[in-house]
Amino acid sequence: MEISLILKIAGVGILVSVLNSVLKQSGRDELTWIVTMAGLVVVLLWIVPYIADLFNTVTDLLYL
Repeated sequence: MEISLILKIAGVGILVSVLNSVLKQSGRDELTWIVTMAGLVVVLLWIVPYIADLFNTVTDLLYL
């Protein structure tokens, strides 16, 4: 896993938390859920190839 991926995930987490705070202060609580889900989807899209690679590696090791 690359360090840049970890930094990107941390950046998305910080951005989502700041946006949630701003939206809660302005009284838009319904949008905080949408921002949180959007951040989660972005991070999952980045991580899915690594998870697929992990499963492929595990299956290759078990079927030797």
